[in-house]
Order: sequence, then C-alpha cells, then structure tokens
Amino acid sequence: MKTERLKIAILSGAGISAESGISTFRDQNGLWENHDIMEVASITGWIKNPALVLDFYNKRRAQLKQVECNRAHMICALLDNHHDVTIITQNVDDLHERAGSKNIIHLHGELLSARSEFDETIKIRCDGDILPGDLAPDGHQLRPDIVWFGEMVPKLEEAALIVSNCDILIIVGTSLLVYPAAGLINYASTAKSIYIVDPNLRPKDIPNFNNQRMQLINETAGHGMQLVFDAIT
Repeated sequence: MKTERLKIAILSGAGISAESGISTFRDQNGLWENHDIMEVASITGWIKNPALVLDFYNKRRAQLKQVECNRAHMICALLDNHHDVTIITQNVDDLHERAGSKNIIHLHGELLSARSEFDETIKIRCDGDILPGDLAPDGHQLRPDIVWFGEMVPKLEEAALIVSNCDILIIVGTSLLVYPAAGLINYASTAKSIYIVDPNLRPKDIPNFNNQRMQLINETAGHGMQLVFDAIT
C-alpha cells in the first residue's frame, strides 16, 4: 500500500558528516583542527589575519575532496522517493548534494562557495583555494561563504518556515546546542512526530522533551536514519 506523501524537514549537523571522516566543528579541547574557533570562524579573526582564515578553509575544502557521502546521507536522499523532503543542514560540505538530495538549505554557508567580503550577495563557485588578492566581481577580496560567529544567519527565516509546516521533523547529527539553529525545533508545532538521532543525547538534554511526539534514537547517524526510514516509508 502506498503511503501518504508527507512534508519532512531534516535538520542535520556535524555528526552526520563525521561518519564520512570530516572533523566535527568543535573537538574535545574546544578547538577546531587545533585552531581557536574565534581565530577562524569570526569576523574579528578575519580582520586580524585573513591569510590564516583563507588557509584554514582551503584545507577544509581539500579535505572535502577526500571523503564521500555515507549511509545517512543516502537515506536522506532516498526519502525523496516517498515524501517531500527539505534538508536544513548546519554543515558546510556538499555531501547531501552528492547523495542526491535536491532541496537543501545551508544555514551556515558552503565550503564550495566564495563571496565578496563587502557584499554577501555576490558569490561565486569555489572548488579550489582562495588566496589573498583574489577578488570578487565587485573588486573586493573574496572570503569563504561561511556564516561566522556574530553574523546573521540569512536563511534562518526560510528554515523556520519549513519546520513550522512539516509533518515530520528529523534531527540527526546535532546536539541541539548551537543556536540559533538549535531553536528550530521550537517551530515544529504541527509536526506529528519528531525523530532525534544521536548516540549520546538523553531526554534531559533536549529542551521541552515530549515523549508523546518525540522519539530519541541513540544510534549513529547511519543506523538511526535507517530506523527512521523504515518507520515512515
């Protein structure tokens, strides 16, 4: 029997890409690839040392070429065959795209994109390195198209609208600690079910946990997404 096509929003975070070998945003000692977060992910760090910031993201871009999408990414894409799916990702990689997902909102920007440091609307595709002196079409220095700490999240309103209209919300690979993205769960007022896939989270870690609507799956992203897929297809 064919199941009803539902509106599904998937909020994905670093944990889903970690299973492909991409380092998570913040490791155990509070650093990102041995750098203080604010040195490489803030406008202050950019102003202080743009060459360091460019080199950091050049290395992240090179790393991205060495990894592949994993089981969890593939399952997210397969859900498109059964339901109307929008991916809302905190990740800056392109692994959801490579898996075949079509409707993707990148909340925190994209590694394979560069923008003018003066005008965030002027963007170009970027598969290689960005160097000091590389200019955007408006004549200003190119910078990574990444939303840094302290900057507005341009697509947050669009993401909130998607979540507010979804039938099912799936949260995978995110600890729900990084705001404002973590606050999106509060918009899921019409969602009949909310699946949260994380090997370490406990109900007490989730704000306003409601076990009538929320199902916490303490599994890896790949295994957990398979369980969700089986439940809703």
